[in-house]
Amino acid sequence: MHLRLLSILPLLSCAVMLNPARRGPANKDVSEDCRSCLECSRDNGCLSCPGKLFLFLRREGMWHHGSCLHSCPAGYYGVRGQDMNRCMKCKAANCERCFSKDFCTKCKRSFQLFKGKCLRSCPDGTFPHLTDCIEGCHPGPWGEWTSCEHKGLTCGFRWGRQSRTRASSSHCPAISEDRKCRMKKRCPAQRRVNERKGKGKRRRKEQKLHKNATLAELPGAT
Repeated sequence: MHLRLLSILPLLSCAVMLNPARRGPANKDVSEDCRSCLECSRDNGCLSCPGKLFLFLRREGMWHHGSCLHSCPAGYYGVRGQDMNRCMKCKAANCERCFSKDFCTKCKRSFQLFKGKCLRSCPDGTFPHLTDCIEGCHPGPWGEWTSCEHKGLTCGFRWGRQSRTRASSSHCPAISEDRKCRMKKRCPAQRRVNERKGKGKRRRKEQKLHKNATLAELPGAT
């Protein structure tokens, strides 16, 4: 009997080593890293994803680590295939989001989007609006700045904001801009109130001095 057990033990130990379900804590780490995967590797993460998800490979040193996502992150676009959906890197320069390898849909800061390209400045015949270059738009001159306001008031605060608009043709979107502006910290009505308070204080002080002087002149005053 003991001889039979001794002969079976090596086989059992091999079965435990080959069966991932018997690995304990190490297998737990793999399962947490592969929650949305169809196939997974301890070293490389997801190897394949369910039908609607995209496989995204991020570089970690010399290795790639895979994860399954509902949408691709910034700088990548999704490509659907028969076997697997993948996130591919945008190749357009200065692009934050793209529709395909060379067609950008959102540029990095300080760049304008025009026909899928990210430019430092808009080409001739176009007009910059927010983050895009618009064709067929002929804006007119800027109007006057509005009064500097904060919470509907034109005074009583240190800083407010003011805006202006730009007349344009029907092809142009609404064009406006605003800026920070300095306000009058004291309102005229508040200044008058303060002046009245100051006059009242001076009057009371003068009356007190006059009363003290009168008392000092009375007979017997020391």
